[in-house]
Amino acid sequence: MSSLDSRKEDHRSGFVAMIGRPNVGKSTLINKLVGEKVAITSPVAQTTRNRLRAVVTTPNAQLIMVDTPGIHKPHHLLGERLVNTARAAIGEVDLVLLILEGSKSPGRGDQYIVNLLKRQRVPVMVALNKWDLLKQDMKEKMFDIYINLLSEFSWPLFPCSALSGEGCTELIDSFTEKLPLGPQLYPPEMICDQPEKILLGELIREQVLFETREEVPHSVAVLIDRVEEMPPSSRDKSAQVKTAVLATIFVERKSQKGILIGKGGAMLKKIGQGARLNMQKLIEGPVYLELFVKVVPDWRSKPARLAELGYQDQKRVH
Repeated sequence: MSSLDSRKEDHRSGFVAMIGRPNVGKSTLINKLVGEKVAITSPVAQTTRNRLRAVVTTPNAQLIMVDTPGIHKPHHLLGERLVNTARAAIGEVDLVLLILEGSKSPGRGDQYIVNLLKRQRVPVMVALNKWDLLKQDMKEKMFDIYINLLSEFSWPLFPCSALSGEGCTELIDSFTEKLPLGPQLYPPEMICDQPEKILLGELIREQVLFETREEVPHSVAVLIDRVEEMPPSSRDKSAQVKTAVLATIFVERKSQKGILIGKGGAMLKKIGQGARLNMQKLIEGPVYLELFVKVVPDWRSKPARLAELGYQDQKRVH
């Protein structure tokens, strides 16, 4: 029997949508559950743009977690498409994990998502992330606040921490119990289904988010122009094959281009160094990275440009 031909009577598999407001820790939680970095993270809200699928394979189940953009009030066409992507995912999965920032009282954004989910038929679980930030004497009070928010539902609540791992084992066990019976859908060694170019582009964008000020991050997109292997020189045939990556970073204004390049190219060099180190972990070999910066005014509101960058419109869930 092959590893993919899983026919155990009690084996379960299915898709879990990670839903929540921007910056509640969806991507960080996915990385913790998978045990490896598959989704980019940063302190900047609205980090996630692509609907990444991360795969967790256990002896009894295979869980495919769908990372989605944070649900927020959009201010441009890109924002609308990101929110539509998140909402569309709700109707395409077996289970929804609503991730709330458990260290803070719920706000209108949380209530909006709760109202959205209560109109759906898909089962819902709730993760109270960042639970480790609460002092011990506040945890019971905050738990009661969220119980009150969700009083009309029978959604189970799981306090957890994407940083420390608290509660993550319980989440995996609960996913397994609620998913339908079924075989493995991906090879057991697979942890992510994103094309390599998408992952490489996201690693570059992650470094932009970390290194630049608030003026720049949301106006940035990355397009991988070329990925090709560079064979060792004839002088050193024992050297590892190096992967060359050429990429373009799009911004909306000349001032943003100036910030990204920095004085004497220092900022672009710093971004490239950080991205290259992460790329080498992904590719498991040396990487040569060359970055270009291009100004495309108002690209976030241009349908053709969004399509070129992979931000397709998704059917909205009502």
